[in-house]
Amino acid sequence: MEKYILTSRGELLLSECDGCFRLPVAGEVVLSECCETYRFGEYVAASLASVGNADERMVRRGLRESWGSMSEEEFRAAAKGMELVNWNEAERHCSADGEPLERCSEISKRCPKCGKEYFPRLNPAIVVLVKRGDDALLVHARSLSRPVMALVAGFVETGESLEECVAREVMEETSLEIGNIRYYGSQAWPYPYQLMIGFTAEYKSGEFSFADGELTEGGFFSRENPPSIPTMPSLSRKIIDAWLNGEI
Repeated sequence: MEKYILTSRGELLLSECDGCFRLPVAGEVVLSECCETYRFGEYVAASLASVGNADERMVRRGLRESWGSMSEEEFRAAAKGMELVNWNEAERHCSADGEPLERCSEISKRCPKCGKEYFPRLNPAIVVLVKRGDDALLVHARSLSRPVMALVAGFVETGESLEECVAREVMEETSLEIGNIRYYGSQAWPYPYQLMIGFTAEYKSGEFSFADGELTEGGFFSRENPPSIPTMPSLSRKIIDAWLNGEI
């Protein structure tokens, strides 16, 4: 049975039952004629604007806040569907000649004039937990809307390796020099187009300072006295939990 990923601006249309959520299925929603869809496996992704009619029990809910109240499989599928819909709405014209793009496959478009093919883009970004002994560096960025402490993070720049990006971001944001940079894990993060890549590292030298103005608070914390931290399912939270549990 087909499951529908209907999304707009980070929200999903979901079916609710006893506090749990799931993706709607055929019969619960009707899509308008000629709407643009993206299909993978049993899932159909489309813009919320494509919904012609929906069961009155449907609710709108943010993707992140739905984590834990819907199945992991559906959550991951919803994240992918959201990326495809975001990309479809943003990537409309050829950057070379301005022609409207045409669908080429489930994950690509092509310019009918010059033949250039377009795929959903990814913006790789790093997060890193820096350890000094048993303590860990946690920071609050100006971009965070909630009063939580997370990991140093930043986007990978053209021409640098992931490890170079990790060292640069820590130096730029905190003035600290680090070493022993090690890969931890990664996470697709549709907000939008991001691939989060996690690392751990060790403090080498320097005094903490708000070097580039992107941070408002931060420092080294012990496991016995941690600050408020991000919610799941963010990769930053997973790495912090691993540190709190003594796994890294």
